[in-house]
Amino acid sequence: MTTTDARRGLRQIAPASDAPDNATIDVIAIHGLGTESPRTWEFKKKGGGGVVNWLSDRDMLPAALPEARIFTYDWNANYFEDAPVQTLLGHADTLLRLIVAEGRGSQTRPIIFIASCFGGLLLAEAINRAAQEGSAYRHILLSTVGVVFLATPFRGSDAAKQAQWQVVVGGIMGEQASKRLIDALNKSDRELGKLTQSFAELARRDSIQLPLHCFYETKQTEMLRRLLSPSWATRFSAVLGGKTHKILVNESSACLDTFERKGLDATHSGMNKFQGPECPNFTLVKDAIRQFAGSSSAVLGRRTNCKPIIFTGRVEAAVGRHWIVPFGRNKDFVGRETILTDLLARISPGGDEHDCQRTAIEGLGGVGKTQIALEAAFRFGDAHSDCSVFWVPAVDATAFENAYRAIGQQLNVPGIDEEKADVKALIKAALSRQSTGSWLLIIDNADDTNLLFGNTALANCLPFSRKGSILFTTRNHELGVRLVESESHILPVEEMDRDEALKLLRKNLKGDQMSDTRSNEALLEFLANLPLAIRQASAYMAKKQISTAQYLQLCKSSDEDVIELLSRDFEDRHRYETIQNPVATTWLISFQHISDHDPLAADYLRFMCFLAGKDIPQSLLPPAGRLKAVEAIGTLKAYAFISQRKESDTYDIHRLVQISMLSWLAQKGEHKGWSAKVLRRLDNMFPFPEHENREEWIRYLPHTQHALQLWNGTDDEKATPDLLFKVGESFHNLGKYKEAEQMHRQALQLKEKVLGKEHPSTLASMNNLALAFDSQGRYEEAEQMHRQALQLKEKVLGKENPETLSSITNLANALQIQGKYEEAEQIHR
Repeated sequence: MTTTDARRGLRQIAPASDAPDNATIDVIAIHGLGTESPRTWEFKKKGGGGVVNWLSDRDMLPAALPEARIFTYDWNANYFEDAPVQTLLGHADTLLRLIVAEGRGSQTRPIIFIASCFGGLLLAEAINRAAQEGSAYRHILLSTVGVVFLATPFRGSDAAKQAQWQVVVGGIMGEQASKRLIDALNKSDRELGKLTQSFAELARRDSIQLPLHCFYETKQTEMLRRLLSPSWATRFSAVLGGKTHKILVNESSACLDTFERKGLDATHSGMNKFQGPECPNFTLVKDAIRQFAGSSSAVLGRRTNCKPIIFTGRVEAAVGRHWIVPFGRNKDFVGRETILTDLLARISPGGDEHDCQRTAIEGLGGVGKTQIALEAAFRFGDAHSDCSVFWVPAVDATAFENAYRAIGQQLNVPGIDEEKADVKALIKAALSRQSTGSWLLIIDNADDTNLLFGNTALANCLPFSRKGSILFTTRNHELGVRLVESESHILPVEEMDRDEALKLLRKNLKGDQMSDTRSNEALLEFLANLPLAIRQASAYMAKKQISTAQYLQLCKSSDEDVIELLSRDFEDRHRYETIQNPVATTWLISFQHISDHDPLAADYLRFMCFLAGKDIPQSLLPPAGRLKAVEAIGTLKAYAFISQRKESDTYDIHRLVQISMLSWLAQKGEHKGWSAKVLRRLDNMFPFPEHENREEWIRYLPHTQHALQLWNGTDDEKATPDLLFKVGESFHNLGKYKEAEQMHRQALQLKEKVLGKEHPSTLASMNNLALAFDSQGRYEEAEQMHRQALQLKEKVLGKENPETLSSITNLANALQIQGKYEEAEQIHR
């Protein structure tokens, strides 16, 4: 028996086979054509740096899923001379037999499969065979809680292009590609299509609901490298104008409709090789696997409790409960009992015998709306065992339609899988029928007005049934009102109270990480008790094993550090995109919506980011027509980016929102331009500080000071120095002489740079700085500055100019207060 033969079969690679069997889940990885394990899963480091096997290396998948036994299934992927397609699919039976032989028997320990390329077709055939009536392997199907497909060519052949399989197989196997295999695949393409269709229908079946995640390649493969050395391949490719680069298995081939899909930044051969724990591609795949593991209990529980469904060809005959929710229950969910109690009382179908219930929960991105809706779904399901629950993401039209299609497939809606089916109309009609029974429809992330009421008009696709109830989550108050048609049907979600926030922070941290009570409180204050920010912070602290005091220190070190922390990705199986979880990204999505639909509101938000966060008067904002200004402010309030104070036309904005926006402006190259706009507006609005207008300039002072602190060196030769002077005088009037000195010094430095040292305006600033020294009792520094100002004024303005005479008086006073009376007398004379 050869080494290769000895490797074939089912082999445990992690943890070591002699380790104690504490596993609660199994992972089985299946390679594709022309390869074997462990080569399939190994990334070779350059320069002889060794290899990384993401399935078995301790810091890779075993670290992410320590509760799992990890196996590889090796099959003869090179023997295709006799009945190649039949041989390929025949390995499905072997796989099923070996899983049973591993000692599983009729056990229901969850299984997650990872299938690479053609290994996915082998697995699909195995699942189909396990589902057959009377199959001895049905328990394997019922134990399967998730499948990751890595570039599996479900639709690899195009009937109009018989050479397509030549491209796919040749690109995978190179010189080893068998012509007989390619011919057989061409002839059997229709059979493989049936295999794929049967598997997809099985996975969607109400009694199975098999979670799938399809990954596809986004980088082209250099086909010549399979046949030539890298150098020669590069040369020929250049001659042929890059025509030898191909996507071997494109998105439409690698993905099954209605199931999760993601692109990996990899060529076909790199789809199953990851260079280390921080590799973004590995993170995406790992997150999918962890999501399967986390929801495994729910998946198995649904299959155990699923009632049979009787089909007579009409949707009205469907009985039993349906459950389509893309997440498992969030075991880290805490608090929110008041809003959950109110919400559950509102969303019960049939609560109003004359209407279909509509309710919306609204709030700032990251405040926890989706998690509240998710917890409500599970509590609702527990309380209403005869009521179906459907979850539809409204992030875009495709996601919405895919979710509707999944509903149709569960309800066995006639025509739902037809190529030209109007999926949205079919589901609207199906759920609107009273005979469909009671249901709760959750429309998550209903934020985009154009998506719901514009060209796509998804709001027109919502069903109506007196046995139905629709729950929306939205960041947009105005859109929420439009969807539910009454303010009374909207539940606002605000930040957590302190006790809830503390419980959430404590969920992922050890006792010694939270031993400093003051730091815990201060950190939650800084994060404004915002759930997503707390989850992101605790994930970082848990990963880096630092305390709340250390994390708080990072937050306070600089805005750059804060935005870096806010932008860090973290794992959360209860959100759609783990890679896009950061707080900063969540708010940016809202800002994009605002920019698209209300440009003035977007400009107001940019402007406010340069002001102090509290007590912002509307009078400081850029001028606009009254109606447009009211609508823009309404938009920002609707998205919860700003809140109105009791005083009219005065607003607050969250500091974390400001920091995120400022970072985004910097990335777009707009920070300097907006800084200049804000300073010019403030200069126009800020009066010369006098006792009579004291209330006005005191109100503007903190905003002007904040904008000047963010000032990044705009060369406005008038607005900025003038504003610095007025702010300096304001501080002087308030007795804050140190702050006055800082403003006058900045004004002097800017004028020297822009206008020159001898410009009259520069000399005026020199005099102001000297007076600031006087006020602080720094008389020697004041004397030197007054002498310098006097000499330059005599030179530039002349000895009899009033400004020169003023400097003479100031110098004399500085001498007099130091006791230099004779010199002071001479200058006074």
